Amino acid sequence: MTPADRLAALRGELARAGVDGFLVPRGDEYLGEYVPPSGERLAWLTGFTGSAGMAVVLAGRAALFTDGRYTTQAAQQTDPALWEQRHITEQPAADWLAEHAAGRRIGYDPWLHAEAALAQLERPGVTFVPLAANPIDAIWADRPAPPQAPAVAHPLRYAGLAAAEKRAAAAAALRAAGQDAAVLADAHSLAWLLNIRGGDLAHTPLALGFALLRADASAEVYMDPGKVPAETRAHLGNDVVVRPRSALAGALAGLAGKAVQLDAEATPAWFAATLRAAGATVVPGEDPCRLPRACKNAVEQAGARSAHRRDAVALARFLAWFAAAAPAGGETELSAAERLLAYRRELPLFQAESFPAISGAGENGAIVHYRVTPESDRAIRAGECYLIDSGGQFLDGTTDVTRTLWTGPGAAPLALRQRYTRVLQGHLGLASLRFPQGVAGPHVDAIARRALWQAGLDFDHGTGHGVGSFLSVHEGPASISRAAKPVPLAAGMILSDEPGYYLPGQYGIRIENLLLVREAAAQPDQVKPFLEFETLTLAPYARALIEVVLLSPAERAWVDEYHARVLAEVAPGCDTATAAWLAAACAPLREAPTGTA
Repeated sequence: MTPADRLAALRGELARAGVDGFLVPRGDEYLGEYVPPSGERLAWLTGFTGSAGMAVVLAGRAALFTDGRYTTQAAQQTDPALWEQRHITEQPAADWLAEHAAGRRIGYDPWLHAEAALAQLERPGVTFVPLAANPIDAIWADRPAPPQAPAVAHPLRYAGLAAAEKRAAAAAALRAAGQDAAVLADAHSLAWLLNIRGGDLAHTPLALGFALLRADASAEVYMDPGKVPAETRAHLGNDVVVRPRSALAGALAGLAGKAVQLDAEATPAWFAATLRAAGATVVPGEDPCRLPRACKNAVEQAGARSAHRRDAVALARFLAWFAAAAPAGGETELSAAERLLAYRRELPLFQAESFPAISGAGENGAIVHYRVTPESDRAIRAGECYLIDSGGQFLDGTTDVTRTLWTGPGAAPLALRQRYTRVLQGHLGLASLRFPQGVAGPHVDAIARRALWQAGLDFDHGTGHGVGSFLSVHEGPASISRAAKPVPLAAGMILSDEPGYYLPGQYGIRIENLLLVREAAAQPDQVKPFLEFETLTLAPYARALIEVVLLSPAERAWVDEYHARVLAEVAPGCDTATAAWLAAACAPLREAPTGTA
């Protein structure tokens, strides 16, 4: 079927269902950022493969809504004759519906939308109708089967806290609130609470399923029992039972008269509707695992440091190789990404990439979440920018790092060096920040933009996201963004620090390290507790792109101190040639020859 045929077939199904339109989100029933092939309904219908977005289909028109990371990609991947392109924050879907769907009945799959997300779409005159079956599934003839990877135990030496202790703490909170049970619809919560991992997604080690946590600390897991081998059942213990997903409706019906906590932002609307129909009281509340999962315990923090030190060896090998290979030519975006992955595969405890590497040369670097394919792969040429954003999943931690490089052999243009340095200044400003407890991500986002704003520049994405512990590379509830909820930053959280600048058609700049929130040493006149960031990522910045005269003495000192730390911690694990390259790349700025990296 062509894209036009698919859209026409969907409209036929909507007419048969008696609705005037349909909402097509990116997510599947687990509402996560990453979905298995069987959940890629938006990509199948539109051709857009980004990790965030939504389509709205009406009888006579259709629109695709994406954020600033994906506007260029969406325009390239979809047919403008079929799909109107809209910026999801500047041109919200709710406003589009109010303008074009007033008086219409708009269908939706209650498994694919959280109640809170549906509430944001509500406008007078637009009626939303839950459908018993997803109409896309009726026309997607070759839809892949759901994943069937086994759930496996995550050892205590990496988790740091036994699953029974986690369940006891969460159950105690339920009892204190007078609640009988909590719905856990986020597969990350199952992974953390039960100390299990899986292979249902390519880059995030999840065993997809749902759970009910009871106030007595027992739990029921709803996934295909065939995915849970005997050794995993033994790990779960007698207080955790595994049931097929088909038993879920009956289990919710059995909660009649009970108070059930449910996160309206992270749970499919089907759950609340089913519970209310059964006579249960739905109590709004955040997923009880979300904040404890984000605040890594001491073992997880130590694991993150170890994972980053190992990852740094692969990064150093890659950067040293690139410094020699790029000026010579012959490499492409795919070959460079594969080279870095090959180095990572040699590292202890490495399991997979934490996301498909963003390997963009020249104009492709300006596509914020560019994903190179054999069709888009292009040569990395001399005298241009190259952006590589990548990460690894290790049993003891998750990494995510971006470096923007100059291919050489000559000097980078002054304007490019100035813009790179302004991005670097924002990156340093956030990394070196001390802030009082209670400060949230939206409060500090501007710090990473200040140097860019002074030059009339900006970037259209958040500054930082949370990162899991051998879990998702994008983790809530905290993030650093103007649009983020004001969740206070807390000790143990790991967040990215990744300001950027993108010049469409020419190049992209992004610099990313991961930061661990920790308690800050008290100052003599301090009136309240303060926090600070510990930088986890260990990789030198691009010397050839730093316009040193723009840096303040304090900024230069920070870079020199960071580079000295990189050299001290990473060089011992490197081969002789890489260690020699690293020593040059980490020399004090005032001594560095132009074009080192």
